[in-house]
Amino acid sequence: MAQQPSDRRRRTESSASSRRGFLHQAAGVAAGIAALPVESPAAERGANAERLPTISLGSHQVTRLIIGGNPIYGHSHFNRLLSRHQTDWHTPERVIELLKRCEQCGLNTWQNSYAERTLADLDRYRREGGTMQWLCLGKPDWDQHPDRIDDAAQRKPIGIAPHGALNEKLFRQKKLTVLTDLLKRIRDQGVLVGLSAHDPRLIETAEERGWDVDYYMCCLYYLTRPKDELRRLLGDHLPLGEVYLPSDPPRMFQTIQATRKPCLAYKVLAAGRRVGNLAEVRGCFLEAFAHIKPTDAVIVGMYQQLGDQVGENAAIVRSICSKA
Repeated sequence: MAQQPSDRRRRTESSASSRRGFLHQAAGVAAGIAALPVESPAAERGANAERLPTISLGSHQVTRLIIGGNPIYGHSHFNRLLSRHQTDWHTPERVIELLKRCEQCGLNTWQNSYAERTLADLDRYRREGGTMQWLCLGKPDWDQHPDRIDDAAQRKPIGIAPHGALNEKLFRQKKLTVLTDLLKRIRDQGVLVGLSAHDPRLIETAEERGWDVDYYMCCLYYLTRPKDELRRLLGDHLPLGEVYLPSDPPRMFQTIQATRKPCLAYKVLAAGRRVGNLAEVRGCFLEAFAHIKPTDAVIVGMYQQLGDQVGENAAIVRSICSKA
């Protein structure tokens, strides 16, 4: 027997009601999850935590965990989609929230690259009472625009370092005078002089020649390695994108341990490639602090969209340093 129109209508209405109920229920669950507090170590919740352990950079005390700027400004070291996602997320308001969270968790220093946006965020952060110290990293074109060192110095960083990619280009081209002139120009601005490098041989050269440098920024992975050098190591079938070799960190750690000056190790988490869970994150920090000097620190990029990375990382570093 054919269904009567009223029967079909009742079943349609019932089905629609069930779907609506399911959607409302699902939305409620999602909203409930979103409303849950972000899991953060108890020691880092609430009021300002005690400052993390520090090292000396010149006359400045710098926490052994420094927040880096790559995730904030879309330098994901993965692909342009993730970079765009990071840039879109980090509105000026969220950058201020991030830096204030760093203050709450005991960090006192942040590092980022010289750019119009980073300078604008720095100015706003300071206007709103921000107190963290700033370390400035140059751009890869500073050999063509050395006057930007003077401009960066007007923002009162505690230190300025030319970009590692530029430093290594000049190193390979045997234009070390250009590099040392940039370092001298930084010194003339009355701030600390940094030297950033992915290639440990550049840091070793600076040490051997006694360059006027206050600290080194040491990438644990040699990301600027020329293609011909990669082919000698890996053959002609190279991986796509940036190459993170497990043999690189031990080589850089060896250089760090041999230096007389403070080192700031970065790419500790391999640009997010070693963060499958919190235990892996802790393992990376343990490895880093076990192989750098007590006078050294780490720079780590952090952002808060999916959890309290600042609170988690600060708690890990505090725990590791308390047992050192």
